[in-house]
Amino acid sequence: MHRLIAILALSALCAACQSNTHPVASPLPTPTPHIAPTAAILQSADSPAGLTPCLGSGPIDVYITSLAQSDAALAARVGAQWEQLRIAGATAGAISLFTATPAACKAELGATSSIKSIASFVAVFDDSGQADRAWGSGVFGFAPPVSGQIMPGVVRGTGTGLGLNSWTYDRPPLSLACWRKSVLVAFLVASNLDATTFKAATAAVDARLT
Repeated sequence: MHRLIAILALSALCAACQSNTHPVASPLPTPTPHIAPTAAILQSADSPAGLTPCLGSGPIDVYITSLAQSDAALAARVGAQWEQLRIAGATAGAISLFTATPAACKAELGATSSIKSIASFVAVFDDSGQADRAWGSGVFGFAPPVSGQIMPGVVRGTGTGLGLNSWTYDRPPLSLACWRKSVLVAFLVASNLDATTFKAATAAVDARLT
């Protein structure tokens, strides 16, 4: 009899212990890091045939410093444009340029009307809201057209193949694309390149925007 009472008391004690057991908190998932802008921009393997990389390609600050050695006024403008993106929330940016002649490396983006060239820029922001507002305000002076506005050579939205938050411009000799994906904003501008070559370049950058 005493043994039965002891067993029942032990069972009750175990049940009480189990009822007071707290669930173990599951660890929060670690956010997936986004690609660095220097890895997302157009790479040498992506550049069209016949074009060579410009000195200064890489982090945007390095490019601005390099540009200042040949054109202080242009470097100041680019620096001010990058500062606007930083104020908007950009935490890092990178640029790459490929041209048919070294002289074009010193030109304003999209201004080499008679020389083959292509430039790419990618910036990363703290959150997608900042990135979207920056994309909508424009990158390096190139702002998207008003939604619904019809302009020759301009496509906005999913018709670009780069997502809803995107726009492209194609009127020879200039081709341009700017789009936002998650917390990343990308910008490409080319002179005197055919549409197929330019689309291949934008596709190469877009595939890395994760």
